[in-house]
Amino acid sequence: MNEIAKKINELAEKYRNYTAENLSKLVQIKSLSLGEKFVQQEVMRQMTEAGFDEVRMDGLGNVIGRIGKGQKILAIDGHIDTVDVGNIENWNFEPFSGEIKDGFVLGRGTVDQKGGVAASITAGKILKELNFDKDLTFYVVASVIEEDCDGLCWKYLWEKDGLHPHFAISTEPTNCNIYRGHRGRMEIVVHFKGISSHGSAPERGKNAVYIASRAALEIEKLNERLKFDSFLGKGTVTISQFVSGSPSLCAVADYVRMHLDRRLTWGETEESAVAEIQEIIKDMDATIEVLTYEEESFTGLRYGMKKYYPTWVMSENHKSVTTGVAAYESLFSEKPKVDKWTFSTNGVTINGFYGVPLIGFGPGNEVFAHAPNEKIPINDLVKASAFYSLYAYLICE
Repeated sequence: MNEIAKKINELAEKYRNYTAENLSKLVQIKSLSLGEKFVQQEVMRQMTEAGFDEVRMDGLGNVIGRIGKGQKILAIDGHIDTVDVGNIENWNFEPFSGEIKDGFVLGRGTVDQKGGVAASITAGKILKELNFDKDLTFYVVASVIEEDCDGLCWKYLWEKDGLHPHFAISTEPTNCNIYRGHRGRMEIVVHFKGISSHGSAPERGKNAVYIASRAALEIEKLNERLKFDSFLGKGTVTISQFVSGSPSLCAVADYVRMHLDRRLTWGETEESAVAEIQEIIKDMDATIEVLTYEEESFTGLRYGMKKYYPTWVMSENHKSVTTGVAAYESLFSEKPKVDKWTFSTNGVTINGFYGVPLIGFGPGNEVFAHAPNEKIPINDLVKASAFYSLYAYLICE
């Protein structure tokens, strides 16, 4: 295997510029969630050029490239949609230039997450050049709508498209470390009802803002006593939006809508999180809603899911993790850092719902995700394309 690792490293380096230029082309095509059509066309072109055995687009707009037809299935996932640029004055370069400069590719999506897609395509090219003949089917998935709804793409891939991998790698940025989990999350809305009255006689009404404010203070206290996990850390809850309504600005508020961002550590579930809020509002005229996402993709398909994204963790001793460690050590002659993400990924469905063994290995530093001046080291792209290639060899054993 050392000989294979050596060849893979050589090819990854050989295709250094190829990978960077492919990424540059992807960055130049703006692709916010629900607007990925044109970048997906470029992804399909790149996969075809790289020699993939099959390249197709599913009904939601995910692009799937296949190499081989073995019984075991490995899927490399990278979402192709990005967030917008925010305040352009915070950028030192044009966000969609895709400029290659000083060992970096510059622009929105380089780290989150088009760099992973470009490196995965190069990995496919490497496997084809090595005449990969293991009993494995290697898929690269350029997935859609992740920024709006983590995991929705894989809900579709699993339930509608029938793609059921035995192993998967998320290419979300890990600084080229190996990640094995992250906290889950959910979006909860609490609706509070009051009774309006004229503002000159507030005692005649029941002010929903006061009711909701009392609940808000209890939610602040709840955050301090949520569960702690030694690997993932603590669960959290915060109020991210507080909206009130009344018949007029001269009336008592009769409605409040409170939006909660809930992060779930190991052992916390949708049911337990809802129950905690229910306990706080049990004597109030209030109801809880776990939000649902449903939108129309660029293909015209309307699709959705509940905005509950489960926590997931892989054991350090699981084959998916130990194979990643072995691949890293063979390629780079050092031990990798095994860690976790701070944010949420498509792993919430890949592993959280469907139990597919999953690790993370992605080029770029997550601190650049959703931030101005996003850029990725080309060295990371080279390492990632080598890692995905060797992982395909080792996971068969």
